[in-house]
Amino acid sequence: MPKNADSRHADIIIIGAGIAGIGMARYLTKYCPDKTFLILERRQNLGGTWDFFRYPGIRCDSDMYTLGYAFKPWKNAQMITEAPAILEYLQETVQENGIEGNIRYGLQVKTADWSTDDATWRLKVKPEAGGRHRTYTCNFLLSCTGYYNYDQGYQPEFEGQDDFAGPIVHPQRWPDDLDYAGKRVVVIGSGATAVTLIPSMADSAKHVTMLQRSPSYVMSIPRRDPVTDALRRVLPEQLVHRATRLRNASLQFGSYQFSRRYPNLMRKLLLGLVERQIGDVVDMRHFKPFYNPWDERLCAVPDGDFFKVLRAGKASIITDHIDRITRTGIRLKSGQELDADIIVSATGLNIQVMGGIALTVDGVPRQIPDTWSYKSLMFSDIPNLIMVVGYVNVSWTMKVDFTGEYAARLFRYMDSRGYDTCVPVNDDPTLAEDPDYYAGLTSGYVQRALHLQPKIGNRSPWRPGNNFLRDLIALRYGAINDGVLRFSRQQQRSRAA
Repeated sequence: MPKNADSRHADIIIIGAGIAGIGMARYLTKYCPDKTFLILERRQNLGGTWDFFRYPGIRCDSDMYTLGYAFKPWKNAQMITEAPAILEYLQETVQENGIEGNIRYGLQVKTADWSTDDATWRLKVKPEAGGRHRTYTCNFLLSCTGYYNYDQGYQPEFEGQDDFAGPIVHPQRWPDDLDYAGKRVVVIGSGATAVTLIPSMADSAKHVTMLQRSPSYVMSIPRRDPVTDALRRVLPEQLVHRATRLRNASLQFGSYQFSRRYPNLMRKLLLGLVERQIGDVVDMRHFKPFYNPWDERLCAVPDGDFFKVLRAGKASIITDHIDRITRTGIRLKSGQELDADIIVSATGLNIQVMGGIALTVDGVPRQIPDTWSYKSLMFSDIPNLIMVVGYVNVSWTMKVDFTGEYAARLFRYMDSRGYDTCVPVNDDPTLAEDPDYYAGLTSGYVQRALHLQPKIGNRSPWRPGNNFLRDLIALRYGAINDGVLRFSRQQQRSRAA
């Protein structure tokens, strides 16, 4: 169990009580029991994404053996599940590890200033309920804020949208009282949110139409895994969890690598699977993207529920561009009119790095785009800061586990040698930026946020690999003192000064 932290100071402060923040807290509890820590959570509940989003059917399209933690088996029969079950899993993790007492709810971190003299972060924190700002201090900062802006999703301006007689809803701000029973609903978008919403709304709505500018790759996956169910009958739960986790992560990563090497063959395979699902009910042109597989994340639908409502005629797809919103629906560039009582703008997210926190080092502002990414978890010339960022080609939480293990190793290394500060330093004049790193990621939310990202180097440790097997070795077993991460203690800095 961790030591009790002061009300406004701790050895370590974690920002965010979502899946990343809870995971990092557990690793501190397990491997650094002498460290005090606090979790500052902006909202009044833990869970992050899985408590925040409230639209119908909200679920994860990753299996729970890889989205779940390595240390806590997923025991639910469904490996693809909806938000309430994920939230219950996170609440159990908090209770089992005694983390609840370390969480401070309703606090938004606005600024973070590092002082080299006393090796301390000073955080300006705004209470969500109002009142004066507070100051929290710590020696090490763990940013677990996720990757998107909680305040505002991506909402393009449509001509005539103020003329529409019904509500226009973004899934990020879903109204609790929205009644769509017997209504005509148009869902704008073709990503994971759209293919989740449509089968969830189709049984109650009069009809649901997906309106997409361009198609996405959509793949049916089973909710339950019969192999895992069989293993549970003969093997311990933890062993089953580890074996299934490794298998599923390897399959996901293998699919990604196969797509990169053989994009045309992978495209043929994916489209063939879709054709088997829809037959001649829906024109295949609505499922043929203009990009290669894994240039954007694949849309996974459990037990083909999205295809089922299409076959049943409860939902339909139109591929076209919007001309304008009218009083009764949407006019398309082709001239077609779509009647609608409700429009759902499932147009995506806005990426936000570190929750929009303004960083300064010794009073000098530091901008993340001016830094280099170190091992995809720290930034050059910014001391004692780790930002937890997941993968794009396997589940987010795989990287949370590796980062938690690495952070615990880092803290123990520093304590054993009396260091109070560590900072990645790029003093290699031959290091160059990798201009192709983001080129393969064509998703709109990624492309809109390239200007917010740190610089990516052309070699390790300044180039993230997005390879969980390499990260497992590098972050679990690699040298902490690698010559790039520089360590110091206050006495050394005083003598140098």
